[in-house]
Amino acid sequence: MSDFYLVRDDGFHPHDGAESIVLAPDVDPASLVDYLDHDLIAIDFPSFSDGRGFTLARLLREKGFKGRLRAVGGLISDQYAMARRVGFDEVRISAALAARQPQEQWLDRADWQQWDHRSRLAG
Repeated sequence: MSDFYLVRDDGFHPHDGAESIVLAPDVDPASLVDYLDHDLIAIDFPSFSDGRGFTLARLLREKGFKGRLRAVGGLISDQYAMARRVGFDEVRISAALAARQPQEQWLDRADWQQWDHRSRLAG
């Protein structure tokens, strides 16, 4: 059994261990342009109540980042729709969290666009 899993819109996947760049939530937003040429950027969430990583993901996408964005750390299944909406491609979770919040709970939020009230308001 792996220590971590990756959550994507189609379920749990084995962790590939490819996190060479992990940005802290307090990274200077002006420095994000230094990372735009990477294939994968992980953004750390020190706790599920710390939402700064959502802002960093949105800023990276707005600045033109085309690679994979991975949320790592303290996220729960209820936050998956928000993570996808701001630009994350996947979320790394621990095996312990996967046992408490099985794949079905994450997949219930995989149709993240249905949870996007802003797009519904825009028509």
